[in-house]
Amino acid sequence: MTPRDTLIVAEVGSWPDVEIHPHRFGGVEFRIGRRELGHLHGDRLADFPFPRAVRDELLERGAVEPHHVLPESGWATRRMHDEADARDVIVLFRMQYERAQARRAARAAAA
Repeated sequence: MTPRDTLIVAEVGSWPDVEIHPHRFGGVEFRIGRRELGHLHGDRLADFPFPRAVRDELLERGAVEPHHVLPESGWATRRMHDEADARDVIVLFRMQYERAQARRAARAAAA
């Protein structure tokens, strides 16, 4: 691992309930339960499964680009070139984390 992906793995992996797994296409995947927050392909890019509306808003802001394999889906890609990009990826993982935790809390309250 390089400093960029080490930084991301250390930060995102330290959040409560986050599990780190090998990703089926290589790299590292972050999950809460069965829900994937996103995954890294080494230190060069991160992929995120956003709802389409969220992805479109992030695309409009220039925070992400269409997914490198599935550009018409809700998936988005964030390329990394330096540590600043890695920190931006952490912010995107935090968005996913907060969405996942809010959904878990809503399900628990409804039960």
